[in-house]
Parts: sequence; C-alpha cells; structure tokens
Amino acid sequence: MIDLQDSRDRITRTLAVGSKQRLALGCAILHEPSILFLDEPTSGVDPISRRNFWSLIQQMGEKGVTTFVTTHYMDEAEYCGRLALIYQGRMIALGTPSELKVRSLSQGILEVECDPLVPALDLLKKEPWVSESAVFGDGLHVIGKEGVDLEREVQVLFQKQGIVLKRMGWIKPSLEDVFVSLIEKEEKQ
Repeated sequence: MIDLQDSRDRITRTLAVGSKQRLALGCAILHEPSILFLDEPTSGVDPISRRNFWSLIQQMGEKGVTTFVTTHYMDEAEYCGRLALIYQGRMIALGTPSELKVRSLSQGILEVECDPLVPALDLLKKEPWVSESAVFGDGLHVIGKEGVDLEREVQVLFQKQGIVLKRMGWIKPSLEDVFVSLIEKEEKQ
C-alpha cells in the first residue's frame, strides 16, 4: 500500500525523508485503526508520493476510518471533508472547504497584475473601500468591502497614480485566501 518493496532490506535511518514518512504511515495503518492521527504526513515528500498519501487516506475514509490530519499545505486541506483552521492556538473557523470559502469570502477575490507591484499594494492598503489586499505570486489579491465596484475603483486609482494595470479578473478563493483573510481579521481585532 505504501510502495516500499524496493527498500525492504534497508535500514530505516538510511531512507530518504519521503520514504520514512511512507514507512511511518504504513506502521500507523498496519493494525487497521478506526481512527488515525497524522501529523503533517506529507512533509518532505515528493509530489507523486503526496498524491498517493491522499489517495490512501481517502480510501481509508471510504472504509470508515476517521483520519485527523494536521497540515500547513492549504491545497492539501482541500482533500478533507471537514476543516478546523487554527491560528495562534485558537480555532478560527470550522467547516467544509466549500463552506469556509463561501462564509469567509462570498464576494470573491479580484486578481490584479500591475506594475509596479509593491507601490500598488501600498496604495490599496490605504483605501477605505479595500477590505484586504496582499501579494500573491506576481500579482495582487484584492477583496473589497460590500457594495463596492472593486474593478472600477482599482482602475481609477491606478490610472490616477500612474500604476500600469496589466490584467484584472475575478477568481475563486482558495483555502489559502480564506486562511489569510481570517488571520487578517483576527489581527485587526
């Protein structure tokens, strides 16, 4: 199940980190538990092994095994049936990935590519019609306050300030966007 046949004659301490993680998972499921606790099971694991881990976790769920997983990879949290987002030791949200996205960011996220990036971010952070703005990759993710025509406001602001707007469009929020949004709300309180 964990694909370690080729390493069966090796000493554990000589295994790569990813192989050690797979071995730990194998040990955890060997006795066919009804509840399984996994602490960052894919940390240090290659992308193919990560996908296989989650496939195995989902298979176990289909057989009735309840699995609690801690992870800092928000894309992995998408695989979970129910999430508890924890920040500074406190649970700040609970629900399915879809519920958390709708509850936290129902208005969506405006993805903006512009030049220069950091001055544009600084300008947006000062605007009263912006709830949140952050650098995300080589662009910005902007969330506006309810009732604001965010695209229009961004265009007008950038034009006035000489910021070159390369592209702008609405995107679906990721769990990372949700988590960042919730953290920023927590810090404002």
